[in-house]
Amino acid sequence: MSETISIKQNIVVRARPDVLYRLALEPKRRVKWDPNLTKAEYSEADARLTNNVLVRFKFSRRLLGLGFTAKYGQLQAPQRGGWESVRNVGPLEKLTQGWTFKATPGGTEVTMTLNGRVRYNWIKTPVERMLNNMVVSTLLALQRTVDAQGAQLMEDVGRDMQKKQEEERKALKEAQKAARKRKK
Repeated sequence: MSETISIKQNIVVRARPDVLYRLALEPKRRVKWDPNLTKAEYSEADARLTNNVLVRFKFSRRLLGLGFTAKYGQLQAPQRGGWESVRNVGPLEKLTQGWTFKATPGGTEVTMTLNGRVRYNWIKTPVERMLNNMVVSTLLALQRTVDAQGAQLMEDVGRDMQKKQEEERKALKEAQKAARKRKK
């Protein structure tokens, strides 16, 4: 008898929905920032992000290192998208992941939904805990990735401002020195 697991989490991220859509659903981009994935690639070399395209995923070791193939569906850029496993994923008969991106003032509300059907009842609790941790860490990693880009920009702007202020201080000091020499 199979048991169903449903996990749904929200987070607000300071970015446009189209940027987050590409980060979350494009396999090559996703594997760069998501600590839960070690591999994500299209099954075919020339494939693109479209409905019914197959993608091969591999989870990290703390998620048992499971590898599986998923099929993308319900893609509506930049509002929503997701995938579902084609075959079993370890102890799960089926695993689906869905993303929705809702524009809000100051950012985007990102909702990640994960549904799974466990093959054996006795393993439901640990698998549910593991999947819940995966959802939370994925959303936090997405937020950190987006904030890291903004933080780097702010750091660069701050460094430029500091450099400019230092040059202005030096110029003022030189002008004061020259004025004192003239008075003597």
